[in-house]
Amino acid sequence: MDQLVGSGRYPGMTQLHQAVPLVERQHALIEEMRARAPRFVTGRVLAERTGTTVRTVERDVTRLRAAGVPVEVKRGAGGGYRLTMPAVVPPVSFSPGEVAALVASLVALGPYTSATACSALGKLLTAFR
Repeated sequence: MDQLVGSGRYPGMTQLHQAVPLVERQHALIEEMRARAPRFVTGRVLAERTGTTVRTVERDVTRLRAAGVPVEVKRGAGGGYRLTMPAVVPPVSFSPGEVAALVASLVALGPYTSATACSALGKLLTAFR
């Protein structure tokens, strides 16, 4: 039997061998939408940029939205997906356990997959000092 990521108590948990590609893809989707904000970007463009299908983009966006990521969906001509977060995020305080969880997630993603992931990891590691 495949091990589940996390406790397995939550519906929609992914199997361990699927977790890293999923995290990488979702990170790439968020980054693509963030870079194009406030414009909408089509599922086709996101699929091309992430090397997947439009259906995979739809599933990933559904997961992101279910987790609370502010992705707006607009159907029809001129539609697509866009991230609706502010350009500047206010300061946030994390507990040591929360920092550890974020660091583990970034390490699993591969902190050198993007400049933003590398920068975030550096800031979080500074909190350990």
